Amino acid sequence: MSVKFNLRHLEEKGLSLKDELPVEELAVGDLDELIKVKDPLCYDLEVERLEQGILVRGSLVLKLLCECARCLKPYEHTLSLEDWVCHLPLEGEDKVEVINDCVDLTPQIREDIVLAFPQHPLCGPECKGLKSPKDWEQHPGGDSKSSSTSAAWAELNKLKLK
Repeated sequence: MSVKFNLRHLEEKGLSLKDELPVEELAVGDLDELIKVKDPLCYDLEVERLEQGILVRGSLVLKLLCECARCLKPYEHTLSLEDWVCHLPLEGEDKVEVINDCVDLTPQIREDIVLAFPQHPLCGPECKGLKSPKDWEQHPGGDSKSSSTSAAWAELNKLKLK
């Protein structure tokens, strides 16, 4: 099941497309190890015929399960393209493929969704990342090795190497 429409349905008036696209059809699952697609893509689109092409406007919403790049904590992120617009030429070098009078929007949707993925997913702007050994010393439950390791590094830092 992909996002397809028949060109003949556009001859008299515009067309409204509202449905969900399964994760498997979207085929964006293994693009980033920190981002997984959680639910199907929800789309609400208006399609209209222009002289030499097709204009598609609407919204695309996709829920992602991300892993923070700093602290590795999982969190949900909603990718929302509220004013998505796509122009599909019917003639020329970049013309869209028409099979049995049907046009498939899935490749264009996939491309724009992938471009909108978070490049460096963070659970929040204030995320400080994983705790360092210094943080372990200040909090109860830190092991005693970390303090001796810090002392050893302090002694090494005193060395003056030329």
